[in-house]
Amino acid sequence: MQADEALASLKIGAVQIITEAELRQKLALGRPLRVKLGVDPTTADIHLGHTVVLRKLRQFQDLGHQAVLIIGDFTGMIGDPSGRSITRPHLTHKEVMANAETYREQAFKILDRSRTEIVCNGDWFRAMSYEDVLRLNSRVTLQQMLQREDFRARLDNQHAIHAHEIQYPIMQGWDSVMVKADIELGGTDQLFNVLVGRDFQKEENQPQQVVMTMPLLEGLDGVKKMSKSLGNFVGVSEPAGDMFGKLMSISDELMGRYYELLLYRELPKGANPLESKKQLAFEIVKTYHSPEAAQKTLADWNSRFSEKRLDEAELPTFGAKADQIVGLVVDVYSDAFATQKSRAEASRLIKQGSVQIDGQKIVDPKTMVTLKSGQILRLDKTHAVRVK
Repeated sequence: MQADEALASLKIGAVQIITEAELRQKLALGRPLRVKLGVDPTTADIHLGHTVVLRKLRQFQDLGHQAVLIIGDFTGMIGDPSGRSITRPHLTHKEVMANAETYREQAFKILDRSRTEIVCNGDWFRAMSYEDVLRLNSRVTLQQMLQREDFRARLDNQHAIHAHEIQYPIMQGWDSVMVKADIELGGTDQLFNVLVGRDFQKEENQPQQVVMTMPLLEGLDGVKKMSKSLGNFVGVSEPAGDMFGKLMSISDELMGRYYELLLYRELPKGANPLESKKQLAFEIVKTYHSPEAAQKTLADWNSRFSEKRLDEAELPTFGAKADQIVGLVVDVYSDAFATQKSRAEASRLIKQGSVQIDGQKIVDPKTMVTLKSGQILRLDKTHAVRVK
């Protein structure tokens, strides 16, 4: 592929490229470029939010370039402060490496193993003397660090910024020098860190890496960034049924965003929202499981909700308990589907006849209900649970 054609393809979905002219020049070099992505395995799971940048990395691979996946076995113990209002909890090296093993296997659901170089940044950071650390720190000013929006916000809100957190962008920047990155990918919250890498490469007389930032995927709540800690995520190794069900729980407004970032295409105009959501869930399950699993979960979903055979379907479970029906509906959405509903929203569903227990509608939000094992509580057209 010619440089201009490759550039046009790679630009799709990217938020920012620093700079396009440099990227075009690098693409015209006629050699495989080293495309860096650093990951800190602070948890064992990759979710769909991670896949946005991983899919871009795979796109580079498909164009003949080399992925350099840096496992932050050292930086992972610190934790990236980007976008955080509080300090991350510390992890041990053993915990990070255990997570890394799972992370690698999940990443290869997307990446081409044959074009992926994996390195751990502890290999060079553990070899540094304290003098080396001081010299590296001397290249960055405190004023530069405090220009970061997240650090400024913490200062404004009188939240602590620990000294080790200031080291993180320095370390990420040095990673770029050590692997001689031509390009670095990251989320929009990584821009400051990646630019530090450009500065360090220039000081080391290396060609500066091109920066390409990708958008952050909103979680199932449609508000905050997808995150395991917030419970608004879809893991790429989740059971197919759970993955399908979670994706069916997103709002119609969020669906267009998921089509754009996860399927690389626009939501069809004028399409039926429910059918479009099924298509989204089907394709995601197909990608991370198999065509057979996607067909099975779609058929099961249609069995549950289109054909109304809920008693035979596999459903999420919810514990038996007694409460006003409005409180139960709010709790079930939160616990079983990671979706936040207000009491007002739950009351509206109840009053319009959407909420049923074993097929019997409940229309008064104040009705006291005792859920019993084996019952099926239906919340709306696409959400139901079996009481355990």
